[in-house]
Amino acid sequence: MRDSASTYYVGLDVGTAYVRCVVGILDQQSTTGRPSIIGHGIAPNLGMRKGAVVHIDDTAEAIAHAVTEAERISGKQIKEAVVNVNGTHIASLDSKGVIAISTANRKITPQDRLRVEEAATIIQIPANREIIQAFTKNYSVDGQHNIKDPVGMQGVRLEADMHLVTAATPNVHSLDLALEKAQITPSHHTISGLAAAEAVLNRQQKEVGTVVVDIGAGTTNLVIIEDGEIQHVAVLPIGGINVTNDLAIGLQTDLDVAEMVKVRFGDFLKKQTIKIAAEKEEHVFEVDKIRMIVEARVEELFEYVDKELHKIHRSRKLPGGVVIVGGSAKLPGVAQVAKERLELAARIGTLRDVNGLSDTINDPSFYTAAGLMILDMFLGGEDKESLDYSGGGNPLSMIDTLWRKFKR
Repeated sequence: MRDSASTYYVGLDVGTAYVRCVVGILDQQSTTGRPSIIGHGIAPNLGMRKGAVVHIDDTAEAIAHAVTEAERISGKQIKEAVVNVNGTHIASLDSKGVIAISTANRKITPQDRLRVEEAATIIQIPANREIIQAFTKNYSVDGQHNIKDPVGMQGVRLEADMHLVTAATPNVHSLDLALEKAQITPSHHTISGLAAAEAVLNRQQKEVGTVVVDIGAGTTNLVIIEDGEIQHVAVLPIGGINVTNDLAIGLQTDLDVAEMVKVRFGDFLKKQTIKIAAEKEEHVFEVDKIRMIVEARVEELFEYVDKELHKIHRSRKLPGGVVIVGGSAKLPGVAQVAKERLELAARIGTLRDVNGLSDTINDPSFYTAAGLMILDMFLGGEDKESLDYSGGGNPLSMIDTLWRKFKR
C-alpha cells in the first residue's frame, strides 16, 4: 500500500494453519537499499485445508486479524498486499514460444521479447485452470541457445523457453473472495516457494543451483533455481499437520497433545522420556519413539522432493544444496534427514539483509511473508537497479516476466 507520506510494502502469507502479514519500507539510511521491517501480524487460520480455502468467512477473519495486528505495529493502513497462492492444485509446465523478426534491420527490440514471451503462454489448458505466473528460462536467436537477454541482437527467428505455473481457477477465486471480505486487494499473486527463495537465497545460490523447500502446515512448496532462473515448481501434499497426526496415532494421544509434543520435541532430545501436561493430566512419552515417528514422516517428505528433482534431472546435481524454511523447518534433525536422503548439502534458511524489526520475525515460518513483502517492494515503482540489497545484483533478474499479468 502507498501513501503520500511514505512508501511501504506488504506481504500476506495465507497459510493452512496461520495467516502472516509483514510490512516493510526501503531503508533510506542503507547504502545498499535494504528492506526494513516496520510491522508484522499473525493469526490462526481455520478456513483452509492443504493450502486451499474451504471456508471463506474463517479465512477472511484470519486475514483481517493478521492485517490489523500489522497495522497496529506499523502505524500504516493496509489495503493492498502481494499474496501467495498455495495448494496441491498448483502445477507447472515448460512451454516454448517462437516468432519471426520482421524489422528491416532484423534487430530484436523489447517489443519482440514481449511478443515471444506472450507466444509461449498461448497453450491449451483446461477451462478451470489459469496461468498465474510465467518465468523465462532463456532465449534462442537463429539456433544460438541459452541467451539471457536477446534485445539488441540481430536475427530472423526468436525463441523463448518458459516455465508456466497454473492454478485451479475456483481456488484462486475463493482466495480472492476471502481477501475481498477482509477488505484487502491482492496487487499480485505469487507462489510461496518463490517468495521464500527471495527471503533466504543470495545471487550465488540462484546461479549454481539450489532447491528451496518450504514446509508448511498442510503442504510443502519447493522451487528449483539454477542459472538464475526458475527451473521447476511443485507443491507436495505433506506438511507439519501430517507429523502431528502421526504422533497422535503412534503415541495414542489427542491431537492437541501431539501438537505440543511436536513443538517441544527439540527441548527433550537429551532425555529418555518427556512429560506433557494437558487438561490437568500428565502424559509421559519415550523420546526414541517420538524421534522414530517424526523421522519416518520427514524421510517420506524428502523422498517426494527427490522425485521432483528426478523429473528435471537435477537429483543430486545441485551445488547450492537444499535450503529449508517454513514452520516445520524447526523440527530437530530435519536438515540432516534432507542431507542423507537427497545426498546434497542441506541447511535451515536464514533471513538475509533485512533491517528494522527483522529479529522479531527471524523465524522460518515468517520467511514467506517477508519474501512477499520484498517482492512487493520491486513492484512498487522502485528502481530495481538501486535495490541491490542482495549484494550481487538485482534479486529479481532471474524472472524477467515474473509479474506478467494474464487475463482469465
